[in-house]
Amino acid sequence: RQVVYDGTGVYVAVLDTGLLDSWRQYFPEERIAEEYAIAFGGGGGEVGTVSTQPEKWQHDQNSHGTHVTSTILGYNMIGTPVNGVAPMATVIPVKVLNQNGSGWSSVVARGIEYVTELKEGPLAESPVVINMSLGGSELDAMEKAAIDYAISKGVIIVASAGNSGAAGMGYPGAYEPVISVAASGWLGEWYAPAAGAWWYAVDDPDPNVTDLYYITDFSSRELLGQDLDVAAPGSWIVGPYQVNSGQISYYFLGGTSMASPHVAGIVALMVQKNPALTALEAEGILESTALYLAPGSVIDPYDGVTVISWGADATGAGLATADAALNAIP
Repeated sequence: RQVVYDGTGVYVAVLDTGLLDSWRQYFPEERIAEEYAIAFGGGGGEVGTVSTQPEKWQHDQNSHGTHVTSTILGYNMIGTPVNGVAPMATVIPVKVLNQNGSGWSSVVARGIEYVTELKEGPLAESPVVINMSLGGSELDAMEKAAIDYAISKGVIIVASAGNSGAAGMGYPGAYEPVISVAASGWLGEWYAPAAGAWWYAVDDPDPNVTDLYYITDFSSRELLGQDLDVAAPGSWIVGPYQVNSGQISYYFLGGTSMASPHVAGIVALMVQKNPALTALEAEGILESTALYLAPGSVIDPYDGVTVISWGADATGAGLATADAALNAIP
């Protein structure tokens, strides 16, 4: 389903592992804000100095940040364009995670502060969204302060809910001012190979039929004091993923890391339509227009035995829907 907005004029900062050396093979060069891209490191033990590491942002060996970016912008798959949620947005790669995909909260906080400084400076007239497909077990004080600062300056933050299932959500996703995203799946993702057609040859027949969707077993459930907002696709998501440096390749990944950029992309469309939207307003619109997904269960078609179940603590307000969210904006 397509909408008339495409993210033009909106900056989406992806706080992640950075981009692969080969990122130009996947994304149009003009969609990546190289002038603002940056890498932060150090911060060891949360007491070390956070340093800037020039150009390291585009020498990632992990692929996570590139895959996340591909959901927002879309990507080139061996000459075939795959559309993204906000294909004309401009992504700012902010490397805050190391090559293993982990990092210190002090470094993450500095990344948030950096994006907010851009919003206060050269991007003062542009909508700015942050995607954080990362998290920890508790809300770090430095991260909380950085998030509060960013939101107070008009930045909207979207983050993954976490992949801990019944053990609860990760932070900062569980922090109320952040728009948090659970991972949903579509039954057709399983059926396509069995029907003799791969994912790119199969269309979702009706995005409004909730019986076609489920919440993954790994997606973090909301515990007392935590705030889960919406769900979005986070199972079997195809994107650029390299296991050998310099060798172009693609892979299916699953996680709330993959769900978060779907919603960050929707938010980019929303602020393109109304650049004055606040984080609270964007969250409210997403929740009020989400497609309600009732508690339920499905049987894994691969083994015909495993039951995947979810309750109301797994769905937030339901499945985020771009067209309904955009229609709700005056």
